[in-house]
Amino acid sequence: MTEHNYPLLDKGFIRLVEMLGDDMGVVNAARVSFGQEGKGDDRDKKLIDYLMRNGHETPFEHALFKFHVKCPIFVARQWFRHRWASYNEISGRYTTFQEEFYVPEHFRVQVGKNYQFEDVTGEKNDQLRQLLQKTYDDLFALYQKLLAEGVAKELARMILPVATYTQFYWTVNARSVFNFLKLRNEEHAQYEIRVYADAIAKVMKDKMPWCYESFERHYLRPDVPPSL
Repeated sequence: MTEHNYPLLDKGFIRLVEMLGDDMGVVNAARVSFGQEGKGDDRDKKLIDYLMRNGHETPFEHALFKFHVKCPIFVARQWFRHRWASYNEISGRYTTFQEEFYVPEHFRVQVGKNYQFEDVTGEKNDQLRQLLQKTYDDLFALYQKLLAEGVAKELARMILPVATYTQFYWTVNARSVFNFLKLRNEEHAQYEIRVYADAIAKVMKDKMPWCYESFERHYLRPDVPPSL
């Protein structure tokens, strides 16, 4: 399954590896309570909307997604707070890290309260990016020197910054994906994780269009009246 592979930030990506279940899987999981299955598109879409609107979320657990994610460590640490999932991450104990660090296109400065920021532009932004890159170069050179001196990978990695890119597999049910999107695809979430959430939203919209339409209506755009 390669149709959903999104390059993100400067060196990251998210890739859908495989999935199990879809909109009808949710419908059938809900209707099995009454010994029934699908009853046609119109009634099944209305059922999904009813479940989403009223917080009857267990049927959404019967659709599973496996993603391969590459992101900066500080993004992964926010991601791993979503605990209703399975994670396997590349290990710096056994693998030598590559020289891959996140360099933001623009630095941000806080201009008020409640997550209000402005981009730094022009010469100042260029200077900050150059300073950051030099710091990365120096740290990675030290990392390589420690390894060359025989220092164990598990200890040498301690001097690498949280901007270092990591990779992990994320296996998660649709209920947990929607919870992730509620928190990470809204305006107050940090930009760097928001771009990943936006890519995941595109996957969900394509693979579970009925569920995503209802989720978007009730959680992302609650002011929009229902169309069903």
